[in-house]
Amino acid sequence: MRLFSKIARTGIVTEALPDQPENPITLARQIDERARALLGRAVAIREVDAGSCNGCEVEIAGLPGPVYDMERFGLHFVASPRHADLLLVTGPVTRNMAVPLRKTYEATPDPKLVVAVGDCARTCGVFAGSYAVAGPVDTIVPVDVYVDGCPPSPADILRGILTALGRLDPSREGR
Repeated sequence: MRLFSKIARTGIVTEALPDQPENPITLARQIDERARALLGRAVAIREVDAGSCNGCEVEIAGLPGPVYDMERFGLHFVASPRHADLLLVTGPVTRNMAVPLRKTYEATPDPKLVVAVGDCARTCGVFAGSYAVAGPVDTIVPVDVYVDGCPPSPADILRGILTALGRLDPSREGR
């Protein structure tokens, strides 16, 4: 009872979402409609950290949270690439992650999409030139869409997923 009393006294303490050019909920609904039209079901996403600083992962972790609530719009994370439709890849690809990323890509059934999240996935960012970096994501696996930012916001990541779904041709059997 003390907890409820404290909640009543404190009130709402969360901050309003910053004004964004496009509402993330609208983006999520568009993704759901597009996925159901193309795939006839929800979109299964496998996230792969190929060597990032984890800034992008923090933003990706916001997607299933209460603000973006991606699962109600037919987006969900899966543990196995064998169940995935889309790979979200973050970070520059380290030498130790080049083979696992390639195998993850190969294990994902066709048709598959790859969204490279963050500046490091495109250009290696601050990690460029490091002895431990094999290169950007597109040197290891084909990339359909890049989401720029360091780190990009969850809304930008949703926008990237929607863009990738827009590039999926339902008549395409494989790549």
